[in-house]
Amino acid sequence: MLAVDIGREFVRLALADLVGDIAARRDEPRKGGETPDELVASLAELTRELADEAGASVGDITLTVFGTPGIHDKETSSLQLAPNLPGWERTGAVELLAGVAAGAPYVVENDVDLAALGEGAYGYGQGVAHFALVWIGTGIGMGIVIDGRLYRGAQGAAGEISYLPVGEGDPLVNRGRGMLESVASADGVVALATRLGMRGVTSAKDVFDAARAGDPIADRVLATEADHIAHALAGVIAVLDPELVVLGGGIGVQAGDLLIGPVTDCLRDLVALRVPMIRASGLGTEAVLLGAMAVGLTTARDLVFERAVAQLPAG
Repeated sequence: MLAVDIGREFVRLALADLVGDIAARRDEPRKGGETPDELVASLAELTRELADEAGASVGDITLTVFGTPGIHDKETSSLQLAPNLPGWERTGAVELLAGVAAGAPYVVENDVDLAALGEGAYGYGQGVAHFALVWIGTGIGMGIVIDGRLYRGAQGAAGEISYLPVGEGDPLVNRGRGMLESVASADGVVALATRLGMRGVTSAKDVFDAARAGDPIADRVLATEADHIAHALAGVIAVLDPELVVLGGGIGVQAGDLLIGPVTDCLRDLVALRVPMIRASGLGTEAVLLGAMAVGLTTARDLVFERAVAQLPAG
């Protein structure tokens, strides 16, 4: 089976056998301004290269699982709420993905939902019945696991917490991004640091590195980020009552050591009962791909079994 993570800056692909052993793997930077057709053509070429490397053919791929930003609208075969993938909101765009693995069955899942499944299969979520993975990076989202199962909601949009009304208003909201995402994503962190007078800041990592070095402005940005995250989590905790909250994404992983303490302290004043355990994901950039593997292996094994049964002689 083939697992594909389509991110804002990278695409990651892994080709695995039905045991789960990875036969070939590739991480490639994305080209700016790609159309859906161009991205699919690039993925198809990478898939052919992986198959060659594994000593197989594209036709041997049983199933492909794609992790993408946004929500897969099955009625229009498009991606909604995915501003980092321009053009995919058009009707029929998702159907282009069928060309990546030569028409074999494929599944399209929200990338943060897959990250939550990856956390449940390989990370801190193992054995935890109720948990949420909160993704904080170039975008913000949440994957929800209830009774050990992914919760998608009526429209597949459960966990779109980027639209929570947390934080002050910001022009980024008018560019298709929700209020929380506009202030607490990587761009929001950089924007706040710049407004407060930090020089030469080009990434959220720059800000958090400066906070570790004791920069007072970076400390203010960190405190504000922790406050935004805590207020968002207070709403999540009040509704879902999770045992565990895992912080993922670039900020959640890279700055988890800086954020967990202040977020937990703030939550003690915001929630009615015990604050759930909060952890920074140990899966890093692999979370979405591992979630796609977890989904794909189960489904691919079922497909192979069904085909084998169908070929048995009658009687």
